[in-house]
Amino acid sequence: MEQFHKTTRIEVPAAQLERWHFRPGAFQRLTPPWERVEVVEEPGEISDGARAVIRTKVIGPISAAWIAEHKDCIAGKGFTDVQLKGPFAQWTHVHTFSAIDENSCTLDDSINYRLPLGFLGKIFGGGFVRTKLDRTFRYRHAVTKMDLERQATEPGADNKAMTLLVTGATGMVGSALEGYLRMRGHHVRRVTRRPTRPDDVRWNPRKGEFDLPRDTTIDAVVHLAGENVAGGRWNEARRQRIIESRRQGTQLLCETISKLNRPPSVLISASGVNYYEAGTKMPVDESAPRGTGFLSDVCEIWESGTSAAEAAGIRTVHLRIGVILSPAGGALAKMLPAFQLGAAGRLGAGTQRMAWISLDDVIDIIHRATQDGRYTGAINAVAPDIITNSDFTRTLAETLHRPAILPIPAIALQLALGEQMANETLLADLAIAPGKLEALGYPFRFPKLDSALTYMLGRSD
Repeated sequence: MEQFHKTTRIEVPAAQLERWHFRPGAFQRLTPPWERVEVVEEPGEISDGARAVIRTKVIGPISAAWIAEHKDCIAGKGFTDVQLKGPFAQWTHVHTFSAIDENSCTLDDSINYRLPLGFLGKIFGGGFVRTKLDRTFRYRHAVTKMDLERQATEPGADNKAMTLLVTGATGMVGSALEGYLRMRGHHVRRVTRRPTRPDDVRWNPRKGEFDLPRDTTIDAVVHLAGENVAGGRWNEARRQRIIESRRQGTQLLCETISKLNRPPSVLISASGVNYYEAGTKMPVDESAPRGTGFLSDVCEIWESGTSAAEAAGIRTVHLRIGVILSPAGGALAKMLPAFQLGAAGRLGAGTQRMAWISLDDVIDIIHRATQDGRYTGAINAVAPDIITNSDFTRTLAETLHRPAILPIPAIALQLALGEQMANETLLADLAIAPGKLEALGYPFRFPKLDSALTYMLGRSD
């Protein structure tokens, strides 16, 4: 048998740590963003005999099921997971929550496991598995500590359990947000074209269809849906799809929720930092005027689509989001393979400034906006650390312990993507400041790029 063990001190009472783990959404929240995992079956509660079923991607489309059963669930102490079916010959994982004093505790994960194929499995897979476990639990302990200690600074927030309607809930931001909201004690209803859960809400913006009865009770709405801007070259048809997906979806959503018998109190609608003019001499905040490019037009159309909600008295937040850092998707996920091979470098001249933000900050800001009435109007969801593309690529390479010596010329990006798309995305010089967030006193989880990357990639505590 092999053994793995990790312990972390957390400055909250042990009862809060236990409650955090026992809530729906905790497993989803604890899954590292670089893991390709699907939760097939989640137990209604952590109790003896309850089972969790997940499916993990192995290679390409090949996946494997992992079935674990909970046992020895002792209130105030912890619980144990035992593998019934999965990649290990044997796996027992003991979660222990121990009080240090009334305001602090320790989280302890102890795993006894045996690899398949006996001696051969240990020789050829032992090092790989240990490295993967170390990386995974470094992330899990970091996110648990960060969530709980920050939550402790929000008195009374847990008493405001809400029902939220979320569009784009299966995307990178939406899926992470769902786990976080459920872990915080909220109920999430996904808006989707293809419902798979009993409380999913079906819609089809192109046809103007939205199956949301007027007597539905919704406390808050988060609107993230829209055609992927980076999904392909910008020909005329794709530009139109990008615009209409936002115009149609936003108008349909806002007209529908404004007509509910009891409209929600708040709508958080996504937008982008491309709203602003590129190439400004100094960083700009929310008071700056809009730019002149295609993406500026898209953002303005997206934001103007919320007029029905605002007219109905629904507090509306336009979250102008920068480049979201997560290995689960977006720009970072696309860049990682080349950087991991040491076959990458700056894009173009590398002097263009980049407005970025960690995925964890995005979902934290969204949650705070549902709770705090001061969050209203346009809000720049960007980190205060304004960097250049050269800064970003160098820091990413250092985090991965790889060189970054193969720059990609601007002309190559323009030929590959089209001149307009390259200039407005990868080569855009956007110096954006989080003016309102700083005025509101929002405490960024990751104000600096190096800490965001090491956390998101599981590289250090």
